[in-house]
Amino acid sequence: MTYPDAERLPIVDDLHGHLVHDPYRWLEEHDSPRTRAWLAAQEELWRARAEALPWRERFRERLGELGRVGTVSPPLWRGGHCFTTRRMPYEEHPVLLRDDRVLLDPMRLDPSGVTTLDEWQPDHDGALVAYQLSRRGDERSELHVMDAATGEAVEGPIGGCRYSPVAWLPGRRAFCYVRFREGVYLHTVGDGRDTPLFGVAAEATYGLGVSPAGDWLTVSAAPGPAAPNELWLINMATGEQRLVQKAGLARSAAVVGLDGLLYVATDHEAPRGRLCVADLEAPERWRELVAEEPDSVLRGFTILSGGRLLVSRVRHAVAEIGVHDLATGGPLGQVALPGRGAVGPLTVRPEGGHEAWFTYTDAVSPPAVWRYDARTGRADLWAAPAGGTRPSGVESRQLTCVSADGTQVRMIVVAGPSGGGPRPTLLAGYGGFGLTLLPGYAADSLAWVEAGGVLAVAGIRGGGDEGEEWHRQGMRECKQNSFDDFAAAAGKLVADGWTTPDRLALWGESNGGLLVGAMLTQRPELFAAAVCAAPILDMARYERSGLGAAWRREYGSAEIPEELAWLMGYSPYHRVERGVPYPPVLFTVSGGDTRVDPLHARKMCAALQWSGAREVLLRHEPDVGHGARAVSRSVELAADALAFLAHHTGLSDPSRLAGDADGVDAAAGA
Repeated sequence: MTYPDAERLPIVDDLHGHLVHDPYRWLEEHDSPRTRAWLAAQEELWRARAEALPWRERFRERLGELGRVGTVSPPLWRGGHCFTTRRMPYEEHPVLLRDDRVLLDPMRLDPSGVTTLDEWQPDHDGALVAYQLSRRGDERSELHVMDAATGEAVEGPIGGCRYSPVAWLPGRRAFCYVRFREGVYLHTVGDGRDTPLFGVAAEATYGLGVSPAGDWLTVSAAPGPAAPNELWLINMATGEQRLVQKAGLARSAAVVGLDGLLYVATDHEAPRGRLCVADLEAPERWRELVAEEPDSVLRGFTILSGGRLLVSRVRHAVAEIGVHDLATGGPLGQVALPGRGAVGPLTVRPEGGHEAWFTYTDAVSPPAVWRYDARTGRADLWAAPAGGTRPSGVESRQLTCVSADGTQVRMIVVAGPSGGGPRPTLLAGYGGFGLTLLPGYAADSLAWVEAGGVLAVAGIRGGGDEGEEWHRQGMRECKQNSFDDFAAAAGKLVADGWTTPDRLALWGESNGGLLVGAMLTQRPELFAAAVCAAPILDMARYERSGLGAAWRREYGSAEIPEELAWLMGYSPYHRVERGVPYPPVLFTVSGGDTRVDPLHARKMCAALQWSGAREVLLRHEPDVGHGARAVSRSVELAADALAFLAHHTGLSDPSRLAGDADGVDAAAGA
């Protein structure tokens, strides 16, 4: 390919004795004339290439069909009213409802589709709703309050919230919320003034909860995502603050129950999680209620009437819900789930009761809401998304590979009936911030598998697949473990005959984009192509943009000599060399991304194009960000990425892509 010109500047920083070359620093200036000109030329190059991809239209068509299943959320009960979100087929965004009446539709607010509903929370009576909107992907939400009976605006906007939790105080027209990079505030509706309640470091992330009586506020504060947090109880009448857990000890979350006890889910002295309980008068003195299990990870819990406790866990990437005795913590049985998939958070009525709601999904089942009744011990379908088709013949299985240091790493493989011999295979992973990629319905995954490809998802270290210790083994000075695990997964797919290196592609987003960048520069011979989405790639300067400063605990800081050495040991941008046969790469970025600055992809794209790589492309999309977007935009992005990978992995004959299918293989979702 003939690439757009990109000047290489002789910029070299001496950082703690490390000579760090940065020839494309000028591409950090997103609004400069030459960056804009370079970006326009890259977009022209991408569009010309995209139009020639034979799979593009077929994937776009099938993704539209598979994505038309819609969505539905578990109910949130307040004051006898049922609040949910729902997206019907052909709708771009979910809408907020109260008792089946639409309260808020983002498309009515903004028909262009670039406004998203980020968060919402009704008050205890179901009379008022606090909700947050952001535009063009910047995630800097504005908080509003509406009358839930009429839908009329009560007040707002309140700026600077960015996915703020909201904790309404019962019996009062007041709530607590978080101002981004400021702290926790108390807001009284109609008062016009906010009272600061709690604050620590500027980069802290907060969680909020309120006791059923409204007398206590629980506050979690962490120096960054997935970091050990401190826990506090704040008396809303006196302002007294009681320490539940000191900073830096563990990751914990606390809830005040209807019985007036404090329940704490924690990984303190239990990397896979346990549940403890304490009295409010001595909240720091925990006693264990449900112990850690050796081969599963605690994900959540909720309390039901009749002395029952539900505990959700993930056992080797498969969800389960256990029933326990609330007084003793002893196990009483399991909730029978529809298959071997993933479940969402458990919700209950705030006044208590025998019922709990949760979502369930697996590889072929769109997320549906199920209702568990403790009186019968049964879970039944409560609400399913409308529309869509269910693919047939899709099976999933779990494989185990061995990483460079002997660690066993699990991987989920999803495929259709074998046609004999290796197949085009897409390997995905994340490996960061303690997050787990759980099995679930995804239109892009199914479209790829239906077309004859294989999808594999590796549960590498840095994620939360096997608890907090698994996370720690893939962060900071141990980050290379994540990359070694992923390389081992690729080798396993080849060794077992699923694919070959010339038919194996990789795909990752955000921290997963860092994973892709590391694989490209460390093991380019393993892969035929890559999609690198919204990536973090310049590890010497990642702290200077987006939310990078909040990730220091995960990666380390270039300001500390020892930690800079870790970062430079794998920083993808700095490892690009001239003449290395890197596989074809498509970078995808969003112009409104305020979480991971697109400068990472711009600089890496320029470096790989300079290296002589045969195909390096950049897809830049304005007016969207790192998070939610309109369905049609998601379809366009996924179709482009899959078509690019299909071309380079030898996925042939677009006519194989099924238009509709019925029935599900008996092993689907396993």
